[in-house]
Amino acid sequence: MATDRRQIEETAASELRQLGENLSAVANGALRTIESDTEASVARMRVMLLNAWLRPLVVGLSLFLAFSGGSWGLMRWLSASIQSEIETLAMLEVRIDQARETLVEIEDTTWGVTLREIDGERFLVLPDGALEDPPWTVGGRPALKLSSE
Repeated sequence: MATDRRQIEETAASELRQLGENLSAVANGALRTIESDTEASVARMRVMLLNAWLRPLVVGLSLFLAFSGGSWGLMRWLSASIQSEIETLAMLEVRIDQARETLVEIEDTTWGVTLREIDGERFLVLPDGALEDPPWTVGGRPALKLSSE
């Protein structure tokens, strides 16, 4: 009986080892199948993410950079143009001031005498009070008619 029991135990142990090896082989096969399916699924997800996110992101970023670059260039051109106009305006204001100063000098040196042409006739307009009984007046000031020759 002891021999039968030992033989049964050895047979049971052998069968359990063989069953364990078979179960390990089945489990390893299932694990490899799961791993390969997971790798394929991850590869498909990468492709999907590439198509769904990366390409639109690159296109959007490219458009953003193009618009930003164009806007920056336009702003630079506009600011340079405005700056040029400001400088021109300042130069013209200086010239106007100089012309006004020249006009004041001319009026001072001519004692207010001016030349006017009205309807093709030329007049020398004198300062107020220059003539007691002027033959002509222009703008309320005494005037002398010049010959048209």
